[in-house]
Amino acid sequence: MPNKLKLILLYIVFSSLWIVITDNYIVLNDISKEKLFVFQNVKGFIFIVLTSIFIYYLILKKEAYENEKQEKNKLNILINSMVDFVNFKDGEGRWIRANEFALKMFQLQHVDYRGKKDSELAKYTDFYGDALRFCEISDEEAWLKAKPSRCIEKVPQYDGSLRTFDTMKIPIFDEYGARQELVVMGRDITEKIEAEKKLAESEQRYKSLFEFNPELVYMIDLHGKLTNANTHFYEYTGFRIEEYMQKTIISLISKTDRNRVIKAFRDVVKENKSWINQEIEINPKDKAKKILRCTAVPMIINNETVGLIGYAADITKEKETEQLLRKTEKLSVVGELAASVAHEIRNPLTSLKGFVQLLQTTSNENENYYKIMLDELERINIIAGELLVLAKPQKIQFQKRNINELLANVQSLLESEANLYNVQLDIQTNIHLPLIDCEPNQLKQLFINIIKNSIEAAAKHIQVLVGMKDKETIYIQFKDDGCGIEEERLKHLGEPFYSMKEKGTGLGLTVSYRIVESHKGQIDFSSKVDGGTIVEILLPINK
Repeated sequence: MPNKLKLILLYIVFSSLWIVITDNYIVLNDISKEKLFVFQNVKGFIFIVLTSIFIYYLILKKEAYENEKQEKNKLNILINSMVDFVNFKDGEGRWIRANEFALKMFQLQHVDYRGKKDSELAKYTDFYGDALRFCEISDEEAWLKAKPSRCIEKVPQYDGSLRTFDTMKIPIFDEYGARQELVVMGRDITEKIEAEKKLAESEQRYKSLFEFNPELVYMIDLHGKLTNANTHFYEYTGFRIEEYMQKTIISLISKTDRNRVIKAFRDVVKENKSWINQEIEINPKDKAKKILRCTAVPMIINNETVGLIGYAADITKEKETEQLLRKTEKLSVVGELAASVAHEIRNPLTSLKGFVQLLQTTSNENENYYKIMLDELERINIIAGELLVLAKPQKIQFQKRNINELLANVQSLLESEANLYNVQLDIQTNIHLPLIDCEPNQLKQLFINIIKNSIEAAAKHIQVLVGMKDKETIYIQFKDDGCGIEEERLKHLGEPFYSMKEKGTGLGLTVSYRIVESHKGQIDFSSKVDGGTIVEILLPINK
């Protein structure tokens, strides 16, 4: 409005001067009537033209003013509708325009902020004074960069919290490089920062549960392919995760369990059933089978099943312990049985054997029957002796003995039996072996049991090798070409009363295992049906 008033006043002054000057000119110059007529017409025409120009100019100015007003309104509506902080400052840092968000944030709604710097506005708000004064420092940094820049600014709140703003500052220079205007826009990213923090915490918890889980954790997609697993995958299987990533792991599962695992996978991903604490056998890279206790549950994202996530614990040692406990329980039963029965068996055996021998000397009839009876009575006596060994731990008197001598004694004891069954017994001694701490009679019994088992397995050649496993251990290897042992039976060797022989009790190997244990050694069997058996015994040199 001030500009319009100036224009109107200018028009009035100009019109008045025009009239006064032209009229006085006519009077002072005494113009004739003919010239006066022409002069008046020209004067009026010129006045009309100038007035028209003035009116046209006013119309243009009005339109420009209206357009400018509309643009300002649009800009005000735009910046006030934004959820971001928006502020315009001149080259000296004085506020030109700010949206309602900015005014409300600094509590300047009722302050005439235009033309004031941040430090001046700081006087109107004690709480946000420091924040406003800091703005001048960050603004100066933006001017010095001379290009759009971003920074993170934190604004304190009354409740003690902080609001974080991702601020963009755009300096504008005129054609001569002078500071003209600074545009400041800030977006409140407090919630985003909190969300990212929670996400990071969630990822850390996930990582802790996944990477540092004491059990194997694995993920499988809907096609049965491995998508992720922690480091226990290598520990359990011997394969690197990369070797099975995006591939099926069914080949790692033993053939006996594959169909069960496939059915469980379908139940989990199609019917959203859980598969809990199921035991499966796997085939690791080192060929030593392991037993895993597995749990699998559907993995659901956005109410859609995308695969399964599972946990697996290696319970191989647990199963071995259970088997050992079962063996121990059997041995306990055998011990209790032996303690109460063995002596009672031997007393009548002595009487029966004596009367059979008496009948044998007094009568030559039924000689074959007497021999069979005596053999069977002797077998009963041997079984009773084995029961007594299991029932009462024998006190071992360790001696320094040569394994070669013990094997030579065993060979002489079994040579006749080997010849009877047409078996070649080849014992290869080793003169470089040191003396070892042992109970010689027990070791001889151990060697006899193993060789007799080979003879009874229809072996035609039995080879015995001895040597040094390392500086502290010697090995004795028994190798035959007999009928071999089935894989399922190998698991039960050493269990009392487990035998596939027609008249076997399984106590021979039970006693053998007990002897090896008492010498702090180790005994291992490897066998193949119709491919023979290898028994390797490791014994420490010093007890």
